[in-house]
Amino acid sequence: MNARFQASLLFLATIAILVPSLISEVGRTPAVAFSQKLSLGLAVLLIAVHALGMLFSLRTHRELFASAGHADVDEKSWPLPVGIVVLIVVALLVAMISEIFVGSVQVAAQHLGMTPAFVGFIVVALVGRAAEMTSAFSAARANRPDLSVGIALGSAAQIALFVAPVLVLVSYFIGPEPMSLQFWPGAVAMMLIATMAATLLSNGGHAAWYAGVMALAVYAIFALTLFLLPPGTGQ
Repeated sequence: MNARFQASLLFLATIAILVPSLISEVGRTPAVAFSQKLSLGLAVLLIAVHALGMLFSLRTHRELFASAGHADVDEKSWPLPVGIVVLIVVALLVAMISEIFVGSVQVAAQHLGMTPAFVGFIVVALVGRAAEMTSAFSAARANRPDLSVGIALGSAAQIALFVAPVLVLVSYFIGPEPMSLQFWPGAVAMMLIATMAATLLSNGGHAAWYAGVMALAVYAIFALTLFLLPPGTGQ
């Protein structure tokens, strides 16, 4: 249930990101003013959907998201104050490491011949989600595939439903100009294909190792395409 729910949220976010780029390319609508107004409205809508999704999964229907066979396991948890302090400290450390990493990647990309699109979509994305991937691997090793897939999809859905819309709102106050949800059409197309693949693989309700092979194959196709992309494309 968790994996299917997160896949549905991700698909909704993909539609919201697809619309500004699609209308701009097909309808030839006046770009700047229209895109900014549409992105602002979509940002508010996505944040509201994210908040209602949190309410649905954590409060009103949380019993539907308990992993099968593990709902009655007595697991010790940290006290709330300790958890909040640890979360804040880890967030600060991750922010510091991210700043160092971004500067290092730019230099490494020039020496290794990696395109900016490959660095942004593959390298930075992999390292930036190291914590989520570690948790997903741990859940998979514990034979909890629904939790593992839910963590992976939940992280992507959170970025699309919350982080990107918040950046749109914040850009009106601290950015040089308002940010829009209009992205490179190739990136939006890959996001849509990846979301459809994740939805199809999670809708069956059962997991097998070959499903992982197919998911990794889709990711490898995107990685190869972005690595061989001519310079200046996808920016």
